[in-house]
Amino acid sequence: MRHRPQFPHDVRRDDIRIPVRHDTMLYARVWRPITSDPVPALLEYSPERLTDATAPRDARRHPWYAGHGYASVRVDVRGHGNSGGGPGHPASAGAPGGPAALADAVDVIEWLATRPWCTGRTGMFGLGPAGGLALRTAGLAPEPLAAVVAVGADGDPYEDGGCLLGGSVAEGLLSRSADALSSVCRPPDPAYAGPSWRAMWLARLEDVEPAAHTWLAHQIRDDFWERQTVAGSSVRAAVLAVAGRYGPHRDTVLRLLEELPPDRVRGLIGPWPPAYPDEGAPPAAIGLLPETLRWWDHHLKGVDNGVAADPALRVRSPGGHDTGHRVWPPRATPLRHPLHGAPRTVDPPQSTGAEAGPLLLPAGRPPGDQRADDAYAACFDFPAGAEPVTVLGRPRVVLRLRLDVPHGQAVVRLCDLAPDGSSAPVTTGVLNLAARHGTERAHAWPAGAAEEVVVRLSAAAHTFAPGHRIRLAVGSAYWPWVWPQPGSAGFVLEPEGSRLELPVPDGPGEPVRLPEPELFEPLGVSAPATLDEPPPARLLIRDPAAGVWRQEVRPEPAGTRVFPDGLELTEEAREIRSVQERDPHSARAHAERTVRLHRPESGWDVTVETRSDLSCDADDFLVRDEAVCRDGREIVFHRTWERRIPRLTG
Repeated sequence: MRHRPQFPHDVRRDDIRIPVRHDTMLYARVWRPITSDPVPALLEYSPERLTDATAPRDARRHPWYAGHGYASVRVDVRGHGNSGGGPGHPASAGAPGGPAALADAVDVIEWLATRPWCTGRTGMFGLGPAGGLALRTAGLAPEPLAAVVAVGADGDPYEDGGCLLGGSVAEGLLSRSADALSSVCRPPDPAYAGPSWRAMWLARLEDVEPAAHTWLAHQIRDDFWERQTVAGSSVRAAVLAVAGRYGPHRDTVLRLLEELPPDRVRGLIGPWPPAYPDEGAPPAAIGLLPETLRWWDHHLKGVDNGVAADPALRVRSPGGHDTGHRVWPPRATPLRHPLHGAPRTVDPPQSTGAEAGPLLLPAGRPPGDQRADDAYAACFDFPAGAEPVTVLGRPRVVLRLRLDVPHGQAVVRLCDLAPDGSSAPVTTGVLNLAARHGTERAHAWPAGAAEEVVVRLSAAAHTFAPGHRIRLAVGSAYWPWVWPQPGSAGFVLEPEGSRLELPVPDGPGEPVRLPEPELFEPLGVSAPATLDEPPPARLLIRDPAAGVWRQEVRPEPAGTRVFPDGLELTEEAREIRSVQERDPHSARAHAERTVRLHRPESGWDVTVETRSDLSCDADDFLVRDEAVCRDGREIVFHRTWERRIPRLTG
């Protein structure tokens, strides 16, 4: 990792408030080059808090852009951080804050474009929810917005958001909702919001609603999801879409490559966690800042720097090898592997998948060996051949299934089987069988009937080496990635007529070279020393007598961080998921978050505690959330939400 010591421009930083509609002021931090010439503006607009949650990340990115001749602006979404207003519609999976937040984004862009220090040209970028907001703002086509960089964004929150997979409720639903609840309950910081912080906080808390309650009420693809899906036809800005190869957002990259004009879209996929891809370890990490600087220079300053000649899609392998594919989709010959053998009963224990790891892999944690889950699946192995086989795109599996019950799901995994027997995951597909005719409707399976279904796997960017084998593993359970179906008894798989179809490009792709990582100097956040042993990031416990599996995950490292401005931020998070091997109604998920914001010099001391639970029976999901907020020892807010929501798709 290189920290650049000198830049073309010196940089100034200002904290300001930007006016938007309904007399609301949004809190913003602006890094600008010290120059008399106007420059383009770059906007990162996020529901995460700029004065603490993203401050270390912001300090390494925004001054870097400013040093290269851009006004780089970080803004808190209304009702979050130190911005005014209420949180709007936190249940909007693709756009936190809902329509009001998107309208504010347009106001901010137009305000920036009219500043005397701005040329009138703007770009927008973001990671995760901020990347989704950037895409959706581009879908509104504000005139000054010329270019976007979206990292780990879901352009289609139903398909790519991690809350629902193939029509089945997924693990990401409770986890994302718990994160959002904890975040929106945090107060403005009096060091920046001033003495009105508490009044702002109390007003904000009255509008809080857990997102999971709304998401579960929309288990099929309806207008709620359609309104949040980015339509490529509405985007006028040029889009650089970036995603990690082990998360669901790589499908957004390929979808944008298919929908946008080829001169206005480029994609990057690599072995990155849900973070900016220059924050990881070599050889996987890339220089996203230098790469995006080329993007901004071309689209905001009109520099002829070769961006127009870049391949449509560039892919970095885990080993640091870069390839480019000139057009998308590339010329490809589908590699078809018919399935053979006698009909097989597929009825794995509900705990299958407990060892698979999370849907979104944390930094530095590679996907685990799949042999334990393969043992419970119907596996079909195919030789890769004497030459490497590159799979690029969304594999497709056609299965002929017979069910004796009205509900079920198919979970299909593509794995790379090495000569030593290890099974590395490549990509996964889930199909709730009630959604086999489309996720916009639910059809119970006719008991005893056999039907042909199609399962589309998430996009893959993987090369099978000579001597390896391509493994297709078919199951009916994958907890906690997807929620068990009610009364599920698996299915019978009839190999005759079933097949695997792999998108294999006709050529290997051209060699390219992505830049090396480069960032601004770190902010200087410290962590007090402690003698306590950190808890394991992931713990798996099995009770063989009861047949119960329990998974405990720490999604964030626990502990205290001390910021240069004196803030002490302490966070603890834990998620627990359990299931009984032969009881699909036993699945339980629990998430808890505790956050303390403390300024010792002023005596400001606030704590936010949230708990979220999801369980089920044969007919309903049961969801419960609780939030307790304290100012010192005083409880200023305590609310519990409980709902019983019918299982619309099983």
